[in-house]
Amino acid sequence: MMPSKGSASNTMLLKKGPPPPPPPLMPSKGSEPNAMPLKGPGPPPPPQFGARKSMFQTRSATKLKRSTQMPNLFRDIRSMMEGSSLTVKASSVRKVQLGGSTGGKAGLAASLAEMTKRSTFFQQVEEDIKKYSKSIMELKADINSFQTKDMIKLLKFQSNVESILQFLTDESQVLAKFEAFPSKKLETLRTAAALYSKFDTIVTTLKNWDVVLPLGQLLDKIEKYLSKIKLQLDAFERSKDEESRKFKSHNIDFEFHIVTKIRESMVDLSSSCMELALKERRESKAAVENQETMAKPDQKPKESIKMLWRVFQLAFRVYSFAGGQDDRAEKLAKELADEILIDSPNQ
Repeated sequence: MMPSKGSASNTMLLKKGPPPPPPPLMPSKGSEPNAMPLKGPGPPPPPQFGARKSMFQTRSATKLKRSTQMPNLFRDIRSMMEGSSLTVKASSVRKVQLGGSTGGKAGLAASLAEMTKRSTFFQQVEEDIKKYSKSIMELKADINSFQTKDMIKLLKFQSNVESILQFLTDESQVLAKFEAFPSKKLETLRTAAALYSKFDTIVTTLKNWDVVLPLGQLLDKIEKYLSKIKLQLDAFERSKDEESRKFKSHNIDFEFHIVTKIRESMVDLSSSCMELALKERRESKAAVENQETMAKPDQKPKESIKMLWRVFQLAFRVYSFAGGQDDRAEKLAKELADEILIDSPNQ
């Protein structure tokens, strides 16, 4: 029996299966397209601002810490002494313009004299190569094998190196004749030794500072020196990572804790100034109380308060420079602030 037309048509539809789904609607102009479904977990979130730290951003162990009272005390006293609209003067940075060397005209006679001089010079270089050949070869091996994290050892080694090289007519010309001489490591040793020696000198200067009256002259000298070392440390901080990588590539583990010692020593010096100022203030008040009459009863107290304010300004500047202060500095700063606020002529 033949199937009817209608049944045949139904059979064909069943074999072909359901019709395909309609195509997705195109977004209208100006509208945002639907987000495509993501396969698997999404990409990691971007790092937080400031999350990337340099390899030496973590500070060495130090007795200094941030103070909750120091900024507030400074603002209160400044507002009283100078007015809230005034700001602390930032240390000015001198811009030094380096001029280029000026060349002069060289005549034939000068050229001949230079040639003669050069001829003698190269003869001396050749003599040095022969005379110091053994010492330089030993020095080459010593420099190649040298490694340390002890800065005293570094300074001693560098001194021994210079005691040999100082006799050469022209160091670069002589050493260039010795194959594979570690000139780059030699310069790195010099850089590291000079840097540590400079910082160690700063620490020694701060620790041995003679804290004596008159207070005004003392503050002048300390403020000037603080400006100087701040410029040096700021420049060092900008190149610290690069310098450290260079040192490590030549097996020198530089002792960066010396920078922390500078900051701590500066805080100690500032504390000694506060102690001296408070001592002078109390002695001055005691002397006034013992006097029966005063020609100008309010002149010295006003001058004394201004000097205390200047000492406090230095203490706050040192606090900002060092990134904190120790317990001694915090205690003295509070005493100094109380003395200014209580006895201020504006009160």
